Amino acid sequence: MSTAKKQALEMVKKLPENVTWNDIMYEIYVQTKIETSIQAADEGNVVPHNAVKGRFLMNSPS
Repeated sequence: MSTAKKQALEMVKKLPENVTWNDIMYEIYVQTKIETSIQAADEGNVVPHNAVKGRFLMNSPS
């Protein structure tokens, strides 16, 4: 697997020339969230869909 540095360099190479620092930070943030979420799902650390629906239905205004 690639190191974080290699992944970051590849990501930056794919961005347009007029990219801002905020754009770069956003891309890193999104990539980190995606990787963290995939790892959580692989480890079974997720809330089942029906449980989430139940939470919304219980907290919705009448």
